[in-house]
Amino acid sequence: MLTLKGKDIYLRALEPEDLDFVHAIENHESVWEISNTQTPYSRFLIKQYLENAHKDIFEVKQLRLVISNYNDIALGMIDLFDFDFKNSRAGVGILIKETSERQKGVGNEALGLLIKYCNAHLNLHQLYCNISEDNQASLNLFSKHGFEIIGLKKDWNLVNGSYKNEYLLQRIN
Repeated sequence: MLTLKGKDIYLRALEPEDLDFVHAIENHESVWEISNTQTPYSRFLIKQYLENAHKDIFEVKQLRLVISNYNDIALGMIDLFDFDFKNSRAGVGILIKETSERQKGVGNEALGLLIKYCNAHLNLHQLYCNISEDNQASLNLFSKHGFEIIGLKKDWNLVNGSYKNEYLLQRIN
């Protein structure tokens, strides 16, 4: 699919072989803050999730894609969630696995590809995301792609005993 192929990366569907990759990401406590996770996921549960990952976005209201380089190394994941067909919108989440891959344009290219896919195949009117007030890298990334801050949710997430504010950003097509 041409809309999912970029210069340095491409977005692909989840495969059963992604079990170890997804298990490692979902169980890394540093990302629990952004996924609102409190407990680890078992390999069994992730295997079940992967077995159902082929289901249509119109049915499960979510689409998770792996961000891969052309050496077939998984670099991260990008998600559409809370897909709302009636109102033509969805939330977006992105995670680049290793800090060594961050700030190298991987997220920028992946987000651009996802937006192109949403326009070409899902006809979405708007995309939105939720970003912690202190996550400047993500705020910059999404702003670069036309997302605008439309609100601040005060004391929204409890992280390590302290409440953090979270921005709501929106991109209207």
